[in-house]
Amino acid sequence: MMDLPTDGKPLKSHLRRISVLVLLLLLTHHCRGQSQLIGSPQPIVANLGDDIILPCYLEPAVNVAGLTLEWTRPDMDPRFVHVMRLGNELVEMKHQLFKGRTSMFTDELKNGNISLKLSNVQFSDLGKYRCFIPKLDRQAFVQLVFASGPASPPVISLSGVDGQSGGVVLQCESAGWYPEPEVLWLDAEGKLLSAGPPETVRGPDDLYTVSSRVTVEKRPSSSFTCRVQHNNTNRTTQTYFHVPDDFFIVPSSCSASVAVSGLFGFMLVIAAVLFVWKWRQTKTGEKKDRSETEERRQLMEETVERLNTDLQRLTEEKRRREEEMKKETQECNKKLLEEKNRGEKELKELKKELNDQLLAEQKREEEARKHLKEQLDQNKEFEKKLQEEKRGRQEAEKELKDLNWKRWRARRKLLDMRSSSRASARRIRTQTRDLILRLTNGANISGSETLPLSTNIWQTGC
Repeated sequence: MMDLPTDGKPLKSHLRRISVLVLLLLLTHHCRGQSQLIGSPQPIVANLGDDIILPCYLEPAVNVAGLTLEWTRPDMDPRFVHVMRLGNELVEMKHQLFKGRTSMFTDELKNGNISLKLSNVQFSDLGKYRCFIPKLDRQAFVQLVFASGPASPPVISLSGVDGQSGGVVLQCESAGWYPEPEVLWLDAEGKLLSAGPPETVRGPDDLYTVSSRVTVEKRPSSSFTCRVQHNNTNRTTQTYFHVPDDFFIVPSSCSASVAVSGLFGFMLVIAAVLFVWKWRQTKTGEKKDRSETEERRQLMEETVERLNTDLQRLTEEKRRREEEMKKETQECNKKLLEEKNRGEKELKELKKELNDQLLAEQKREEEARKHLKEQLDQNKEFEKKLQEEKRGRQEAEKELKDLNWKRWRARRKLLDMRSSSRASARRIRTQTRDLILRLTNGANISGSETLPLSTNIWQTGC
């Protein structure tokens, strides 16, 4: 049994706390029971011809082997990349560009893994993919991008001079990267140099332009390397640069004459004279060093200006080449579009020709069916006539049989009549003979007997 609170607090406050705890437990259980579909927060980087995997899985894991699973590209028509239903792929629904190049890990579906394997990656595969489970109403997105590098090595230029250390500031710039690359500075021995964080600018074409600066001091071998590379690919490009020794500024040192104080004033005067003379010599050396420094600075500025001019020329050359490549790409796309239109036109004409042939075949088939139907009707009429003729023949045969039967009966009756007539004739002849015998024998026949005899003869038909 649960003990009631005895601390003097109202019972309603305890019931309110218990209700809140129960509600929190229910919400926690409800949230745990719903799986989330997780994709990739970072774009998947691929090279042309690679086999890559677009990740997508349920967390916590749920068996989805018996559900409908969809991978789509919203920017394509049809949008389906890969569709699974009850563990079987619906090939007829997928876009023709992905036929034979997509697959899923069927053994991992029971673990909630619905990642897609895309083989032989093409430029047309670039885009945003959607992983979707209709029954659970869960979706995730994965972005596929290509690893891109510049068409030319990085450009190193002299950015300035560090007045404090007398070192030279080098700037390295490289454009046309994706994703964002890493910039390294190396000396002649291959050791890393300490440089500030690079500056990265993302252009409208989603490609990165990266630049980095480093301050280098005079060394036995003043050769330096700027290396730009991808962290997750093997794409690397670098440029070597040698800084002449004249570009480095050696700071001048002002040496003051040390005054030697003595106990004697003559030594002080000599020290003062020597100090003044040394100070004038130092000033002359400083002016000479300053003039040499100015000459070096002017030479360095001229070199920087020349390098900047070369950089501008290279930039214009690059822009010109990009415009030429863009024009070539547009012409190629135009030719491809013309080929596509011509192919579609030929396909339409072929479809029309096939449809005409199909209609002609259907028409001939209809005529053949009609002719066959007429033949069948004629055959039916002929069979009907044959049946009627057979029936008439049967009736004629029956009538013939009846006629023969009647003839046979009439003949039989005639024969019977002939037999009866012959019997009557024989009886009459017998009676006549008997009468003649009686008459010829001279019997005494009276008149009374003569009359009945003649009457009898009349009745018999003699």
